[in-house]
Amino acid sequence: MLAIIGGTGMTQLANLEITHRQVIRTPYGEPSGALTFGRIKDHNVVFLARHGYGHTIPPHEINYRANIWALASQHVSRIVAVASVGGIRSDLGPGKLILPNQLIDYTYGRKFTFFEGGEKPVTHIDFTEPYCPKLRKRVLKAAKLAKIELLDGGVYAATQGPRLETAAEINRLERDGGDMVGMTGMPEAALAREQGISYASIAVVANHAAGRGDSKQHVDINSVGPILDDAMMRVRTILEYVVEADGD
Repeated sequence: MLAIIGGTGMTQLANLEITHRQVIRTPYGEPSGALTFGRIKDHNVVFLARHGYGHTIPPHEINYRANIWALASQHVSRIVAVASVGGIRSDLGPGKLILPNQLIDYTYGRKFTFFEGGEKPVTHIDFTEPYCPKLRKRVLKAAKLAKIELLDGGVYAATQGPRLETAAEINRLERDGGDMVGMTGMPEAALAREQGISYASIAVVANHAAGRGDSKQHVDINSVGPILDDAMMRVRTILEYVVEADGD
């Protein structure tokens, strides 16, 4: 089954015909909320709001392990995550949609693995390609069928939050190869890999990153609402095509 994780701007899935909600208890504590099960275009889908359905959980306090474990317990095999980001690359202005293919993790202090504790064997997972190539192709095809621009490829720089970055920090991320900056890409992607779940992420550019474009001197958080509203409408349309192509 396909799961969709919604981020800032997507605390609910308007095109989801809800059948039921289910509270999942996990060995890692409480997920961000109950799992919402339903159908899109007559296909089964499960939805989870990463920040909670009232958008009350900041990035550094999200229980990523509980979220991924809860989805895995329901036999989810594929996750398309939606996340808002700041655009570092010059062509990533507000409202753009991009499908990252790489990431750099700058987060710290988060519970980032299922493989810990004395009873667990030492386990290494391959993370050369953090996003599933097959699922990425499916999402790109869906965007093409929907006639919606979705830029192919870019490096997601995952920062700790909840504060935004300084202009100097963005300069550093750019030197490191970062094209966009967000706060929720990790450890979500790695935990999905540990559970054997294919994972891809649609990144929605909410604003220019600090020191870039109209964020040269100040990032205007109050201006991102209408941008996200418009972008999320396009994301929901892409997801409809993804679900149809998924066929589950």
